[in-house]
Amino acid sequence: MFGWLFHLGLDALIISAFLAGIRRSTGLTPALSQVPNKDIQLLRSYLEVGEYAFDFAVVIFGRSSSFERRH
Repeated sequence: MFGWLFHLGLDALIISAFLAGIRRSTGLTPALSQVPNKDIQLLRSYLEVGEYAFDFAVVIFGRSSSFERRH
């Protein structure tokens, strides 16, 4: 049970980080204004966690000698 919940949470984090990467590279974001209920704050928090995970990954990869920046 715990393994399944951990897997589900990790999948959600990966999807959120993927959406953050799309936002950073293209400017496209999910249309949260079309969500009809008051759970919009939960969705925004979910996307903010993805932004944090994306930033963390960029820092880790930037410090690695296996990756290089191209401008």
